[in-house]
Amino acid sequence: MQTVSVRTTQNVVIEYPVASLGDRILAYLLDVFIIVAYVILIILFLIYAEVTSTAIIIGLITIPVFLYHLLFEVFMNGQSPGKRQMKIKVVRLDGTPATIGNYIIRWLLRLIEIDIMSGAIALLTIAINGKGQRVGDIAAGTTVVKLVKQEAVTAKEVFTLTEENYTPVFQQAIQLNDSDIELIQQALEVNRTTGNIQPVMAVTEKVKSSLGVQTDMPPVKFLYTIVKDYGHITAGK
Repeated sequence: MQTVSVRTTQNVVIEYPVASLGDRILAYLLDVFIIVAYVILIILFLIYAEVTSTAIIIGLITIPVFLYHLLFEVFMNGQSPGKRQMKIKVVRLDGTPATIGNYIIRWLLRLIEIDIMSGAIALLTIAINGKGQRVGDIAAGTTVVKLVKQEAVTAKEVFTLTEENYTPVFQQAIQLNDSDIELIQQALEVNRTTGNIQPVMAVTEKVKSSLGVQTDMPPVKFLYTIVKDYGHITAGK
């Protein structure tokens, strides 16, 4: 399964699977349903209010429908209501959040791929591309990923009970806080489940720098030791 590495705000990389063609089609149909329902409601309102102004009609119907996908993706961080319901999201291939420019590029090409060509080009491109990209995504450097559930990890869940005579290796661990420990655990979990060592390496350097620690201990063992030391030191407080 094709995956994309997405970097979180805590600088931890998480692997997300590329959204399936089925998920994208269902998201599209949900958005179409919302747009149609909106247009019907607005038309009924205009009829009831006896509005005949062309400018108002265009302002309430044409513009919102035309800009639907662009505005939602910009203001909902890469998701339309349909995408949110299907738990899929637009991201850049390098894992960073898509920019407004990326959204605009994929939206402009969407007008050709989907609105004018009835989705034929988009479906064909996604099917053969291998990275979940339609032409707009290729031009914008984006793709659409499936947001798999990430288990919340708290500091309390990662503290390992130690024997009474255990002596912490790094007393400096007391300088850390619960958020730091949770970040360390996230990095260790990513390494454990995906084999991706990069988050561990990045967090290791950050912890060493923050605590002023110099050690030849392997990164994974070092981080587990820091967590154990922190749990032991704080347990007596």
